[in-house]
Amino acid sequence: MKESFNQEVDSTEPERLEVQAPRDLSIVASDAIKYTAYIMLLFGFLYFLIAYLAPML
Repeated sequence: MKESFNQEVDSTEPERLEVQAPRDLSIVASDAIKYTAYIMLLFGFLYFLIAYLAPML
């Protein structure tokens, strides 16, 4: 009985899922806008720290 079970396990192949990058240009554009906004907010916060809070130290 063990041998038949091992044969069944060996004969099955795992499913292969193909991951594809998003091809819709609107998705790519919205992601670019989102990450650009994150970077602008980061630089704005750093500018605030340097220009206004650093002289107080």
